[in-house]
Amino acid sequence: MALMQFLNHTRTIPISNPYGFSRFFSKSSPFIGKIFSLYRKPCKNINNETFPCFLKVGIPEFLNGVGHGVETHVAKLESEIGDFQKLLVTRTLKLKKIGIPCKHRKLILKYAHKYRLGLWRPRAEPVKV
Repeated sequence: MALMQFLNHTRTIPISNPYGFSRFFSKSSPFIGKIFSLYRKPCKNINNETFPCFLKVGIPEFLNGVGHGVETHVAKLESEIGDFQKLLVTRTLKLKKIGIPCKHRKLILKYAHKYRLGLWRPRAEPVKV
């Protein structure tokens, strides 16, 4: 009986957070907006006012954004996979059959996962070295 009373009067877990953990930070970090602004290109609306916007990303833009020599496989990936959305869900075995080396496969899969989560986007303009 005492156990039932204890269970009924304990604090319930909120539905919005099924794990019962509260958020560690109540506010987002101020530098997050600055990071995302690096990947935006200024666009203009009807009144000629500038505002940041994202570029349309395809396979060449994605691979150029990854860098490290991965951009050499643009022709292979466009002919075999064809669509950027298909590249985002492609597995390593398919990339291996296409003939992409291990380090490049790893980079493509790593950045594809980050792109799907919204943590990374290719830059609007290529980085000048």
